[in-house]
Amino acid sequence: MSVDAATVKRIGRLARIRIEEGEVETYRNELNTILGFVEQLGEVDVSGVEPMTSVMPMTLRRREDKVTDGGYPEKIVANAPLTEDNFFMVPKVVE
Repeated sequence: MSVDAATVKRIGRLARIRIEEGEVETYRNELNTILGFVEQLGEVDVSGVEPMTSVMPMTLRRREDKVTDGGYPEKIVANAPLTEDNFFMVPKVVE
């Protein structure tokens, strides 16, 4: 796959990156190099390789799933500008 100047400009516009006219050729060459590398990856034989999420075997640390009040509601609302009975108070935004 080869990228042309119009595609470079379109990618720049979509990414909201200003690309000067003199930079188009540089970006075109870089994008073509990247796409060439990706095409090479497609040629690698991965039959028999299981999909993985990490190169290191991992297990997630788990904690007991229980509902608690935290035990310290005063600390939670301490920095709030306005509170009442350990609840945040906010201005009405819907009429």
